[in-house]
Amino acid sequence: MIKKENKFFFILAFSMALIIVLSNYLVQFPVNFYGLQDVLTYGAFSYPVAFLITDLSNRKYGKDAAKKIVYLGFILGFFLTLYFSTNYADLISIRIAIGSGSAFLVAQLFDIYIFDKLREKIWFIAPFVSSFIASSIDTFLFFSISFYGTGISWITLSFGDLFVKILVALLMLIPFKLLLSYTKKISDINKKINA
Repeated sequence: MIKKENKFFFILAFSMALIIVLSNYLVQFPVNFYGLQDVLTYGAFSYPVAFLITDLSNRKYGKDAAKKIVYLGFILGFFLTLYFSTNYADLISIRIAIGSGSAFLVAQLFDIYIFDKLREKIWFIAPFVSSFIASSIDTFLFFSISFYGTGISWITLSFGDLFVKILVALLMLIPFKLLLSYTKKISDINKKINA
């Protein structure tokens, strides 16, 4: 039988992969309401959840385990993206897969590093600051790799996506706080069992 600790670890890794695939698919579609098609894609709404997963992993298991979740999520997400949402006849689709993978790894590792340095601060400082900085890195790496030289207004898209990612990162503090207490309960249960 899988321990609750291990089960939660794999749920986080699978959730990471799912968010990667979903975001890589959704980033191909601009938001066609209120004139936002030149400044925003639907991927901006789903991708910040990846930082929530990383931050929960870091808080629960520490930076080394958080890196493992990022790597597992990346491997699963990358291959699922190649299979489900990459159109090999379209160069931009291939560049999106490459840009996504590159930006994801760099940004998530920055997120883990920054979060770990700030983990002793007030509970919301580490997840928000690390998500803000990592989202900025991720956004500009992803959009420049994926869309530079294509005629797509990638700079305005990146600023629009970043703005939404920051707003969503703020909203992600609510589930972070709620799930943080859940992760503590799991730790407390396991300490009692192992005592």
